[in-house]
Amino acid sequence: MTDRRAVKVRITGQVQGVYYRGWTESEAKRLGLVGWVRNELDRSVSALLAGPVGAVAEMLRLMHRGPTEARVEKVVVEEADLADAPRSFSVRR
Repeated sequence: MTDRRAVKVRITGQVQGVYYRGWTESEAKRLGLVGWVRNELDRSVSALLAGPVGAVAEMLRLMHRGPTEARVEKVVVEEADLADAPRSFSVRR
């Protein structure tokens, strides 16, 4: 059993044009997570989060709310392979 976890996340609602990616990067780095976040063509936001189990859980909790202007409708989480995680956190274009 490991104390680290990786997840892929898809967030829908009013999540583009409201600083969701920048907010995610800031919060993920604050929590010591690695991964990435990007806008999708369907107006959703996708992310890969990896790090300590507790930090990933906290980030997922925060993502249901998002930044002030966001209106999150749904957060879908699926497990991911830790080997797919990069060494830092970035916003992908």
